[in-house]
Amino acid sequence: MRDEQTLRVRTKRFAIAIIRMCVSLPPTDEARVIKRQLLRSGTSPGAHCREAFRSRSDAEMISKLETLLQELDESVYWMELLVESEIAPAARLEPLMAEADELLAMGVASVRTIKRRRR
Repeated sequence: MRDEQTLRVRTKRFAIAIIRMCVSLPPTDEARVIKRQLLRSGTSPGAHCREAFRSRSDAEMISKLETLLQELDESVYWMELLVESEIAPAARLEPLMAEADELLAMGVASVRTIKRRRR
């Protein structure tokens, strides 16, 4: 239960941090395109996490958590693009990227635990 709450709280905080960071991006065409993608992928892990912990089966929970992992990985990609294209400073995105990596590790561990439990 504690791990569930931790993941739920952290994915929600991550979404809020993504929203706040995106608001600060410059109003260029390039930034707008990436911002839309990042807003979508960066806010959806929290929703998938909530769905996962309301799942009716282990298989459904694994599916939702694996989608959460895909969205987090995609978020890292968009943040890398922002840094490498010099739209946003690395210092602004490094904490978000580190949090995404930690959330990925937590999600992977959760999926492994559920799969082990199913055997």
